[in-house]
Amino acid sequence: MAGSGRGGAGRTRTGGGAQRRRTSRPADKGLIGVLAGIAREVDGAVRTPPTRPAVRTKFQVVALLVREERARVKSDPELAAAKREQELKRLDGVATLLARIAARDTALLALLADDARVSDSARQYKATVLKAAGREVPDEPEPEVQKQTDPAAERRVVPQSAIQRQMVNPFLAPDFEAAAERRAPRARRLAGWELLEPLLRSFEQDVAGVPACMPLPGADTPAARRVPVPAGRELMPHQAQVVGAAAQGHRTFLLADEPGLGKTAQALLAAEGAGAFPLLVVVPNVVKANWAHEVALWTPRRRATVVHGDGEEVDAFADVVIVNYDILDRHVGWLGNLGFRGMVVDEAHFIKNKTSQRSQHVLALSERIRERTARPLLMALTGTPLINDIEDFLAIWEMLGWIDDEKPLGPLMTALEETGLTPVDRGFFAAARGAVIDMGIVRRRKADVAADIPARRVADLPVELDGPLGRSIRAAEETLARRMVAHYRAASAARGEAAPGEGIDLELARRVAAAELKDATEKTGGDNVFTMVRRIGQAKAGLAADYAAQLARNVGKVVFFAKHVDVMDEAERIFGERGIRYASIRGDQTAKVRERNVTAFTDDPEVQIVVCSLLAAGVGLNLQVASNLVLAELSWTDAEQTQAIDRIHRIGQSEPVTAWRIIAAQTIDSKIAELIDAKSGLAARALDGAEVADEGSSTDVQLEALVALLVDALETEDAG
Repeated sequence: MAGSGRGGAGRTRTGGGAQRRRTSRPADKGLIGVLAGIAREVDGAVRTPPTRPAVRTKFQVVALLVREERARVKSDPELAAAKREQELKRLDGVATLLARIAARDTALLALLADDARVSDSARQYKATVLKAAGREVPDEPEPEVQKQTDPAAERRVVPQSAIQRQMVNPFLAPDFEAAAERRAPRARRLAGWELLEPLLRSFEQDVAGVPACMPLPGADTPAARRVPVPAGRELMPHQAQVVGAAAQGHRTFLLADEPGLGKTAQALLAAEGAGAFPLLVVVPNVVKANWAHEVALWTPRRRATVVHGDGEEVDAFADVVIVNYDILDRHVGWLGNLGFRGMVVDEAHFIKNKTSQRSQHVLALSERIRERTARPLLMALTGTPLINDIEDFLAIWEMLGWIDDEKPLGPLMTALEETGLTPVDRGFFAAARGAVIDMGIVRRRKADVAADIPARRVADLPVELDGPLGRSIRAAEETLARRMVAHYRAASAARGEAAPGEGIDLELARRVAAAELKDATEKTGGDNVFTMVRRIGQAKAGLAADYAAQLARNVGKVVFFAKHVDVMDEAERIFGERGIRYASIRGDQTAKVRERNVTAFTDDPEVQIVVCSLLAAGVGLNLQVASNLVLAELSWTDAEQTQAIDRIHRIGQSEPVTAWRIIAAQTIDSKIAELIDAKSGLAARALDGAEVADEGSSTDVQLEALVALLVDALETEDAG
């Protein structure tokens, strides 16, 4: 991050963000004395945890300079032996203090690694320390520019429908309003000042009682009421506020609500209010199918298309184009030329590393949309905008068009100018923080809007089963359906009854399904409803674990439920690979082991997830330290599902509870979920704690699932 000055203003930044000016040389201290003083300052700060990002930066810079100074002292031929020994001894003293500091906060050890990332703020602070010690500041090496032999460029594709759309509309008229919007205001007082660093630091200041949330209109404003909400659906008040803000003209949002507060619905209806179609949505793979599902629920007039693989089946004429991060490299070219009027980036913390290809593609698409569209709707959705460091904000702010790599842009620069302050003035940090928040930061917690949402609810997350396993599951379903259709046709023909196309005998279909269920119960081997459901659970395991990991990062502790041991094993493997600490509750554990693992989850802040057997942990446990639960596999009855949810929805639970149910789209999994909900009387899958009159048995659900599979197959055959 370089300074924004031109002409006589310098580009070297300082720790306080002030203008470049000559630093007096404290000759009595020298570099080692300066380093020792900073190390003592860090030592004092680390004694009162948590260690703040600025303190981590100072620790890393001191360590880097101690290493560099030791190498210089050892190789300096002009130093006398006695002087060299004295200097090395002083450096050893600073290094020993750093070691004691790292022993107190072991997370600092990662900053000592040879390959540890040196942030822009660390480079800037290093220059500040060197100047304070009277040393020349060496030029930083230019970052290596990636050559255009990037294999990703060679893999890029252009789907046929995108070519067809381009032929229909071969060019977009130049948007002069867009160009005017992008023109940065001329800096006056702040010309020559480094501003990005002070903006970041403003979010580290003590601002107790000041929420990081922009002023929002009321939930029942005329603008919000103008946005159509589908019949049978209703926005919660906190959701309507964001939709109303977009309808009133606000166009950039860092929507950082906690999971479970409906960010997807807010984004889609904000796009409706802003007229931001076609809309590009960039998401993790695990929620790609859910976004298409939510488009159908909240904006049924809009058509969604999901990009898979090379995009052979994509509909480039759709209103909402959904693509996952993993394949963005193949599609960034044609997506940049499609003429989007809005862009939503879900789980936006995925782009925090600006040097990653993923981040570069997202930033390039945002830049392209802002070039071609005046005031596009840009939304970054994440429950955790900060993962490791305050600098995680930078990529998100750049995607939203608030800053570029060097300086604030457009409205943000104007707002900073209008404060009448500079980074050395009292009050600048509070004013700068407010200016950034007003650009569109929205953060609400469950506890903040508890009156808006049910005390507990089940939220379905549809996922698509890709790859060979998904194809084999769908093929097994088709085989099972064909087998039942053949039995139905044979029975119908033997009775001389209705021929194909003359209606379905539901009673006969039920008898055929009952016979299939009996065979599945009594026989082993071959595909049946039980083996398919188990294979679906295995196929969902990785996706469910991935979502649980995201939740843990966003909201803290998460309970993960599964029916089968192999699903639990796969989830634990994934958590282990990602460095997520977990506990495990299984049926084969002794009471002592079980108690120890429960205590680890409830009492140890480092244990983020507990992996539970649905049968072993569905009763008798108190896990209310969490308010989010993932159901990786479906139960056959609502009772089992409710018992699992009741592990966290208990007396003493202070937050609304959300159970995330992972559903394999376009499989029998979806039918089972619908049947469970229908029999339990769940309305829109929101639990209210009422008694259920007719819950139904597991056998009922199994039978009805087979009947539904058979009827669908018969209807498809008759229609063909």
